Amino acid sequence: MEDYTVGMVLTFFLIITKLVGSGKHIPTTLDGPFDPVTIRFDPSLRQGSDDIPMNDPRLKKNVTSIFPEQIALAVSTPTSMWVSWVTGDAQIGSNVTALEPASVASEVWYGKESGKYTNKRKGNATVYSQLYPFVGLLNYTSGIIHHVRIDGLEPGIKYYYKCGDSSLSAMSEEHVFETLPLPGHSSYPRRIAVIGDLGLTRNSSTTIDHLTKNDPSLILMVGDLTYANQYLTTGGKGVPCFSCAFPDAPIRESYQPRWDGWGRFMEPLISKVPMMVIEGNHEIEPQVAEITFKSYLTRFAVPAEESGSNSNFYYSFDAGGVHFVMLGAYVDYNSTGAQYAWLKEDLGKVDRTVTPWLVAAWHPPWYNSYSSHYQEFECMRQEMEELLYQYGIDIVFSGHVHAYERMNRVYNYTLDSCGPVYITVGDGGNIEKVDVDHADVPGKCPSQGDNKPEFGGVCHLNFSSGPAKGRFCWDRQPEWSAFRESSFGHGILEFLGNQDIYKEDSPGDQIYIVRRPELCFPSTTLKVISPFNTSSESTILHYFLLISCGKRNGIFIKNNDDYALYMLS
Repeated sequence: MEDYTVGMVLTFFLIITKLVGSGKHIPTTLDGPFDPVTIRFDPSLRQGSDDIPMNDPRLKKNVTSIFPEQIALAVSTPTSMWVSWVTGDAQIGSNVTALEPASVASEVWYGKESGKYTNKRKGNATVYSQLYPFVGLLNYTSGIIHHVRIDGLEPGIKYYYKCGDSSLSAMSEEHVFETLPLPGHSSYPRRIAVIGDLGLTRNSSTTIDHLTKNDPSLILMVGDLTYANQYLTTGGKGVPCFSCAFPDAPIRESYQPRWDGWGRFMEPLISKVPMMVIEGNHEIEPQVAEITFKSYLTRFAVPAEESGSNSNFYYSFDAGGVHFVMLGAYVDYNSTGAQYAWLKEDLGKVDRTVTPWLVAAWHPPWYNSYSSHYQEFECMRQEMEELLYQYGIDIVFSGHVHAYERMNRVYNYTLDSCGPVYITVGDGGNIEKVDVDHADVPGKCPSQGDNKPEFGGVCHLNFSSGPAKGRFCWDRQPEWSAFRESSFGHGILEFLGNQDIYKEDSPGDQIYIVRRPELCFPSTTLKVISPFNTSSESTILHYFLLISCGKRNGIFIKNNDDYALYMLS
C-alpha cells in the first residue's frame, strides 16, 4: 500500500512533463525493490574537469569596497529569511589585519513591490581569519560578512529587497525572491534542487546552468562547496589530489580567495533562491590552534537557533509539507551526544499531519557501493540509523562519493519497505574527478584498513546475512543499490547528468518517491470512498492530479497492475 496524497505533490509535477513528452514509463517506489542497474562512465567524456580561474569574470569582484557582493539567502523559519553578503576587501599575505565589522552597517530593505520597501531590518557582521604558523604559507582575513534576518513574510509571495549600508549610500541593486509555502499537508515547494560536492570547475558551471534552468524554489547543498583546500595558500592551479601533489605540505592548506570567487559565482542563483548548506570534509580547513570549519561557520547563516540546535553543524527547517533535518557527520554523532539528543527531540516534535514528509541530509553516505568511501561512516550509521527509521524518515540525501546512486528502501543493510530511499548526489562537478570504481568489481574492493573517516571511529564490518554473508564487499551490485551512474550532474527529484545536454530525452534516473504511512504506521485508518480498479495510465494520472491539487484527499493502493482509490478518515 502506498500514500500518493503527498507523494504526487512532491514528485508528480516535475515528472509529468517528461512523461507526456517522451512517453517513458516512470516507476514508483511501490514497484520496488528494483533489480540493480549500473550505468558505467562514458569513456568519451573526461573524468575530471579544470577549475575556473580566479580571473574569470564570474569570480572577479565587480563592486567597490563598501558595496555588497556574494549575496545569498537561507530559510530561517516559514515566515522569515536570512540575507547574507560580504563587503570590504579580503586580504592574503604573510601579515594580514582584520577589518572592523562595525565600520559598515548591515541593513536589508524589503517589500512586496519593486522599488517600494515597506520594511527594514538590521543584523550583525563579523570577519574571520585563516592563519598558519608555518614559514612560506600565506594567511588570510575575510571581508566583512553580514547576516540579517528579515521576518513577517507571507507564504508564496515575491519580495523585492536591497542590502547594504544606507548611511554610506552603499545599497545593493534590487533583488527578488519568492517565499516558500507554509507547513501543510497539501503545500509544497515547486522544485527542490539537490547538489553535492560542487566545487568551482567547468563541470560545476554546467551543473549550475542546468539547475538554474529548472527554476528551483529551494536548494539543498549537501557539503563540499568550494574545494578551496585543493590549493596551496599561494594559489596557482588546483589539484585533484592534494596529498599526491604536495606530499611535503606541513598542513592541509586552503586558498581562501576561492571562497570569495565561489560566492560571486553563486550569487546570481542564491540571491533569489534560498540555499541550505551542511558541512562536508572539504570544509574542515585546519589552521592555527587546531581551529577548523572557520569559513563554513562564518559565511553561512542557518536556522540552528530557530530549530533548537546549539550548533550550526546540524539544524532543521520546514518547507511546506516537508521537514528537513540537516545532520553533521564531522561533529559528535554518538547516541550519548548533543546532536543525537537534539535530533531525537526534533523528530519527536514533527506533526506528520502538517509536515508528512521527513527528509534528512548529511555529507557522507551510509549506503554506498562505490570503492571510494566504502563503509567510511559505518560508525555514524550504527549510532543513528535506528532513530531515523523509528521516526519514519522518507528520503536521505548525501554527497561525498563523486557519482550518483539511488538505493532501494533499506534498513540495516536489509531491504525494508519502510526504510528510507537513500540517494547519493556527490557529483556536482568538483576537481577530484568522477568516481567510477565499484566495490563489488573484482580487485576494486578496498581493504578494511582503507577509507578511514576524517572524523569519528572505524566500524567496518563483514555482512552477517544475505547474499554477501561473511564478506566485506559484495561480489555483485548489492541488492539495496537500485541505480548507480558515474557522471557529473545534480538532482531535482530526478537526476540530470551534464552529458544530457548533448542527448535528447535523456533525463537520467527518474522515479516517483512515495510514502507508505498506512503500512509503516498501522494507526493510520482508511475508509473506502470510491474504489475502482484500473490499469489505465490516463485514469491514474487524472486521479493523481485531483489529489495533488487538493481536490481529492486520498491514496492509491496498488494490487498487481490494478489500483484502488481510498480516502483517509
